[in-house]
Amino acid sequence: MEIKHKNTGKKLYESNQTKIKEVLQEAVYNKADLERANLREADLERANLREADLCEANLEGANLREADLEEAYLDRAELAGADLRKADLEGADLREADLCEANLEGANLREADLEGANLFRANLFGADLREADLREADLRKAELAGANLDRAELAGADLRKADLDGADLRKAELERIIITQSVKEQIIKSLEWKIGD
Repeated sequence: MEIKHKNTGKKLYESNQTKIKEVLQEAVYNKADLERANLREADLERANLREADLCEANLEGANLREADLEEAYLDRAELAGADLRKADLEGADLREADLCEANLEGANLREADLEGANLFRANLFGADLREADLREADLRKAELAGANLDRAELAGADLRKADLDGADLRKAELERIIITQSVKEQIIKSLEWKIGD
């Protein structure tokens, strides 16, 4: 694996044998370029990946619990089944990322760009999605109970069979969303409850 400085292109590291977590924490501090890297099932718990370029990277099943991914570039990344509990993804670019069955419980996704992302069966319980862009996202069967979606853009999102119990949908953009009757009832209940506050 080769790690380069994001701005200068200077080679920072090249090997397959060093512990990946230690290398990434140091390299990403220097804005490493990890585009298309194969980090499948890597243990990156609490890793500093702020502003990292992980476009099209394979992070399937990776442990990213409590990782700092603020403003990271993860567009078209493979994150299916990844553990992202309490990860900081504020302002991250996750356009068209595959987060199918990913665990994002309590994650900070404020102002994250998730346009067209696959969040089928993802666990977003209690996640902060304020001002997130979820246009055209696949949120079928997603766990969104207790999630904060205040001012989130959900236009065209597929929310069929999603759990929105107790979710905050104040000022959320809900135009053209695809929903089932039970989801519609949860949305109405959520909006009525917030109006009564």
